[in-house]
Amino acid sequence: MNKEIEKLLFNPIRLKTISFLMTVETCNFKALLEITDSTKGNLSIQLKKLNEAGLIKIEKYFQKSYPTTDYSITKKGKSSFEEFYKQLISYKKVK
Repeated sequence: MNKEIEKLLFNPIRLKTISFLMTVETCNFKALLEITDSTKGNLSIQLKKLNEAGLIKIEKYFQKSYPTTDYSITKKGKSSFEEFYKQLISYKKVK
């Protein structure tokens, strides 16, 4: 596994975010705040890191004149998470 991706996913907030995005098509910032139990500032930073790594997609648009942001997992994000998860499971089997 790519060490940079592994390092990214070992962060609890980023791991919770990716795990949740694996189960939904898209979600908003408020949902991710609730899932991660994080502050707005910290979550924003973690989402930016995931986006820069190509693991999530951030889509901004206006809905009824209000700015809205949706988050979704990318193909790279799905495959990276699946590989990360398999690697974690393999550690358990080694013991």
